[in-house]
Amino acid sequence: MRFPRASGILLHPTSLPESPGIGDLGPTAYRFVEFLASAGQRYWQVLPLGPTGYGDSPYQCFSAFAGNPLLVSPEQLITNGLLPSEALRDIPAFPDARVDYGRVIAWKMPLLERSFAYFQAHGSGEQKTRFEAFCQTQAHWLDDFSLFMALKAHFGGTCWDAWPVAIRMHQPSAVTEWSNRLIRTIQLQRYVQWLFFEQWQGLREYAHARGVRMIGDLPIFVAYDSADVWANPELFYLDAQGHPTVVAGVPPDYFSPTGQLWGNPLYRWDVMAQRGYTWWVDRFRSIFQVVDVVRIDHFRGFQAYWEVPAGEETAVNGRWVDGPGKALFLAVRSALGDLPIIAEDLGLITPEVEALRDHLGFPGMRVLQFAFGGQADHPYLPHNHIPHCVVYTGTHDNDTTVGWYHSAPPEVQDHVRRYLARDGRDIAWDFIRAAMSSVADTAVVPMQDVLALGSEARMNTPGQAANNWTWRFRWEQLQPWERDNLAEMAYLYGRVLTVEDDTDSSDGEANA
Repeated sequence: MRFPRASGILLHPTSLPESPGIGDLGPTAYRFVEFLASAGQRYWQVLPLGPTGYGDSPYQCFSAFAGNPLLVSPEQLITNGLLPSEALRDIPAFPDARVDYGRVIAWKMPLLERSFAYFQAHGSGEQKTRFEAFCQTQAHWLDDFSLFMALKAHFGGTCWDAWPVAIRMHQPSAVTEWSNRLIRTIQLQRYVQWLFFEQWQGLREYAHARGVRMIGDLPIFVAYDSADVWANPELFYLDAQGHPTVVAGVPPDYFSPTGQLWGNPLYRWDVMAQRGYTWWVDRFRSIFQVVDVVRIDHFRGFQAYWEVPAGEETAVNGRWVDGPGKALFLAVRSALGDLPIIAEDLGLITPEVEALRDHLGFPGMRVLQFAFGGQADHPYLPHNHIPHCVVYTGTHDNDTTVGWYHSAPPEVQDHVRRYLARDGRDIAWDFIRAAMSSVADTAVVPMQDVLALGSEARMNTPGQAANNWTWRFRWEQLQPWERDNLAEMAYLYGRVLTVEDDTDSSDGEANA
């Protein structure tokens, strides 16, 4: 599927300013949509929106289907009559430039419990009808997830493999027993999920009305400590006790002599194929009910993935194993139609991966920070771009462009200056212009680069266990000239959409 020529900004909602403790789906999110529209930007790209666990990574969630409760806006709850106005009178003092997840959780989760009690006592009939409809239509994942989270709370947050045997193994009688025992907590979890999806869809509709579409992110793997693995053990390589026998990783390379040991459980693709890939069809259907375009993280794993025996301390002793290839995507396409998907094809990419991407018609990614320091034939250099791709100045895993440039070797800096014919003093905007002027159909810029921020604003450092995912911007950092520059570039380089272009590419069954 070809995308219209357009551009957008990468910013996870947690990085939005002003709301207490963490960016959320309230007024500042709507203000950000207005900024995107006034800056001529068609896309708002976000990271995975699921409920985060240990480490706060959106790529390690308790569910592949659920939303993150921390993104629920308390202000919206008051506006919608789901919290009393005095509920926000005593807000703790949170830092404004960083998310302190521990403190946010300690304040916000009791607030959501209070909202649930208020909803039960004061919610309107129409709200309660919508809630019940949500519980029914989403039961295929919501029931297991709500019980899973209730069990985690009951057992002090421990991983599901430490629970009593019967419920750990998801035995039907135990599921029934615990569902009855924990019914109120389960209903609370369902309610919080309803809040998230109500608020997100309200924001998405507002964005659509202003010509802005959402790009979401779908990680290939799921976390071991998740409702997905606990409720569907037959879909993963687990032993009789429910422990992984093999896990995901990346082989040794130039950047890491021991590779990367991710630790995610690996799929039983043979079982999934026998079932017509229904779990994946449901997953794609769900995410396209939330966003308009999907970026698949680690796309190369669908062609072949690095399998490491469980218990290894590094990823060295792994092997390549064939993935499902086109069969999975053909099953998804048969069920849902032709979907707007971006393939994250960074890293060790083989001709077989490229062939799969091209056979499926997915645009790949070109990252400008990876383009310099080599030869003129590097595919990420702008003169080698193709229309059917997505160009980024950098991603959530990269340093900011300012931080990257100032830490780059002198010969790389020299290459950048000579290639762009610039002196490097305004490197973030030099990169933005290079991305916007590219022939790539889609250009995406992290918000940190719009603000020309340094390494202090980096979102994630792969391999670093702490201090990731915390960055937030402040409105005073955003100047009118930055909005005007984006709008001017969108106009100059043909990324302002015509009426004919401005169609919802996700219309159809996937967005029903």
